[in-house]
Amino acid sequence: MQLTDRPFVPVILGGDVTAYSLARTFHEAFTVKSVVISLRKSGFVSYSAFIDNRVVPKMEELDTFLATMRALAGEFSGKKLIILACGDWYVRTIIENRGSFPDNIVVPYIGLELLDELVLKDKFYEKCAALGIPYPKTRYFTMDDDPAALVDSLDFAYPVIAKPASSAEYHYAEFAGKMKVFKCDTREHLIDTLTRVKASSYTYKFILQEFIPGDDTNMRILTCYCDERSDVQFASFGRVVLEEHGARAIGNPVVIINDVNAEVVEQATRLLKSVGYTGFANFDLKYDARDGVSKFFETNTRLGRSNFYVTGSGFNVSEWIINDLILHNPLTYTVADKPHVYTLETKRVIRDYVTDDALFAEIDQLWRGGAVSNPLRYKADKSFLHRLFYLKFMYNQRRNYYEQKKHDRY
Repeated sequence: MQLTDRPFVPVILGGDVTAYSLARTFHEAFTVKSVVISLRKSGFVSYSAFIDNRVVPKMEELDTFLATMRALAGEFSGKKLIILACGDWYVRTIIENRGSFPDNIVVPYIGLELLDELVLKDKFYEKCAALGIPYPKTRYFTMDDDPAALVDSLDFAYPVIAKPASSAEYHYAEFAGKMKVFKCDTREHLIDTLTRVKASSYTYKFILQEFIPGDDTNMRILTCYCDERSDVQFASFGRVVLEEHGARAIGNPVVIINDVNAEVVEQATRLLKSVGYTGFANFDLKYDARDGVSKFFETNTRLGRSNFYVTGSGFNVSEWIINDLILHNPLTYTVADKPHVYTLETKRVIRDYVTDDALFAEIDQLWRGGAVSNPLRYKADKSFLHRLFYLKFMYNQRRNYYEQKKHDRY
């Protein structure tokens, strides 16, 4: 495989499809090999021809993390290392320890104070309220509250969505029936959920939120890039078609159609400018058919698992990072406007899940026209083992969806 010597090396922390997607963007744009650090050997990154996968089993320990960063900086002493995280823990660790990094490590993330203001969902909703940005009706459960008393004081109907305000702390909490997000259909279900959360190690607020009607196809996603002046220079909006439905991964998009929504972009732009944001931000929203408004759920301070919906449509995410932070090239305001289907599923699975014939016809037309991409299906990756892994992954995705569908039926 032909590679190009560049004045930078992408260093990606993680081992899932996010890591492969990011490494692919750098290879597509700059024909470089990325260094990917994973806790264990992973089929997503271990077999690729353009990934230098290094397994560091104790990477989640701070001493090992810092030692690994310093060793990489020394190994590539003549180059800039751009550090990208595939998980919230890595983002926080990078931000908290940026002052300890050697000078050739470039951190494309915001400061710690702003991170804490945005990743805590209650703080995020406070900012939305102050700026008149729509979000669902919301109440908060603290660990000092009585579950039954709070539940009985709610002023919105069932089902009720319950989720942690601090995803980072919730990651370490363990209890029976733990899910990323709970959809509680009854008073008893909600009280039981809050009781179990309260008995766990989780200590921060838990969010109770009105359920916005609609299935996966009502979900929306927005990715923005802000320069050093906190001006949004790039925006890519997408309509979600299908999400993961497993307990621990629920809500991760696996099929997205690129679209344009000027109103949502304007709202996100106001928010990002008001807080002095820099780098990539990713927003989750849901369209509410009752009032025709897309409502903000949360922001992620990194590129998410489905980031390739941006690159696949013709707007490579790595180019914004490198042009801004490494090459210092001027940026031109851009809104992604090319219809395209991002997918981690087969068309058959999409056909079986999408009940809207017009929506499937739109997907089918784009697919037939070649406006479709799967981040794991990359012709330039000549690794035979990666191609075998891709086939196995797609088979398992299809099997898992049909197993989930059978479970949902009963």
